[in-house]
Amino acid sequence: MKVAILQCDDVLDKFQPDFGNYPGMVMHMLKQVRDDVTFHTFDVRNNDYPCVLSDWDLYVITGSKASVYDGSEWIAGLVDCVQRLDEQALKVFGICFGHQIMALAKGGRVEKSDKGWGVGVATNQVIKSAQWMGSEIPANFNLLVSHQDQVVDLPVEVTVLAESEFCPYFMVQWSRHLFSIQGHPEWCHEYSRGLINDRRHIIPENTVLAAIDSLTQTLDNTLLANWVISFAKH
Repeated sequence: MKVAILQCDDVLDKFQPDFGNYPGMVMHMLKQVRDDVTFHTFDVRNNDYPCVLSDWDLYVITGSKASVYDGSEWIAGLVDCVQRLDEQALKVFGICFGHQIMALAKGGRVEKSDKGWGVGVATNQVIKSAQWMGSEIPANFNLLVSHQDQVVDLPVEVTVLAESEFCPYFMVQWSRHLFSIQGHPEWCHEYSRGLINDRRHIIPENTVLAAIDSLTQTLDNTLLANWVISFAKH
């Protein structure tokens, strides 16, 4: 399987010695469940895209500290690319910022939520299943999150697969070819802890403390990685 990673941000320099960069996190996540995957990273912030879109079996859009509605030229280019990938029936998986990019590509709306920051481990309920999710689907799952922006309006004919009270559109299948999630199945507890502590100056203290406490919970990263591979093959 050939995977194209569309990179939308970098891990802060001070964290890279311990955790690497975002493309490496995606590679590690998928290699845990399938060892015959090859990768290439395209930095879409520099308008770097594959010459032939159909050369790749799966596209993965990383997270980013950018907001999808900030008007940047590279973001508009990424939205256009997602629309072309969908038209060409090519599979795409979006993470956090990538989730919100898919919303824009399909005619939805994203804004900064009045609920504030979502950080730490988020528990989400599966409310609908897709065939590629398999036969043994848990009632809920845990993933790390770090976001203020949320999808707030959905386009027609999409399927919400998982939700929480804080984030009602947490996991969505936008079309046969587009699937995304607001959380970070590529992150580990310690990276989340470092990022939370680094953002103490912008996140309310009670939110920080609750997020740190949540990091004792087990993550379902492997479940999501298996879903991504199954979705790509389906």
